[in-house]
Amino acid sequence: MSTRILLVDDQPLLRLGFRMVLEAQADLEVVGEASDGGQGVSMTRTLQPDVVLMDVRMPVMDGIEATRLIVSSGSPARVLVLTTFGLDEYVFEALRAGASGFLLKDVPPADLLTGIRAVAVGDAVVAPSVTRRLITAFARHLPDVTTGRSATDERLDRLTEREREVLAEVARGRSNAEIAASLSLSEATVKTHVGRVLTKLHLRDRVQIVVFAYEAGIVRPGDSG
Repeated sequence: MSTRILLVDDQPLLRLGFRMVLEAQADLEVVGEASDGGQGVSMTRTLQPDVVLMDVRMPVMDGIEATRLIVSSGSPARVLVLTTFGLDEYVFEALRAGASGFLLKDVPPADLLTGIRAVAVGDAVVAPSVTRRLITAFARHLPDVTTGRSATDERLDRLTEREREVLAEVARGRSNAEIAASLSLSEATVKTHVGRVLTKLHLRDRVQIVVFAYEAGIVRPGDSG
């Protein structure tokens, strides 16, 4: 079955370029185009795409708010944010809003295709090490973790000790293979633990695990374990 894609960007020529690249692939289908975030939210609801390619800076409604509305609606669509700069501060806010990753607008076609296919099957496009650098760079946006129990802390009670260890390793930018070596587990077991963490914390992907771990104070910017 084809992966259904919605393009959300206020630049018609950019949408056209993406459409040409995507529709040349047998397994990808562009089901619609929106010129602002509000249209993107509405069209996601009606067209039910698998992946939404979302620009950040648009009129009427920006991509961050659109992403937040799409994710909070319970839509299964994965949002892949497009940005001009690799460490644009808006990217961090988009990840917190529920985006599954980000790509640069001038991304090579092969990387665009790889990213869309990865997001479609539930993986995060942003490499773990890149995610770590991104969050470290914008650590000032994170809430100050103080004493007392927060809603985030209480969610941690759902995890076993091993699951907390795996969560921390993911947040440090480790791949499944690296986590397996660090904790003396098989990669299959690590993958199972990651899946359980996602389920118990109601998170969408590894990017959201990283954001959660930093907000909960499990790891800190610059913490390499």
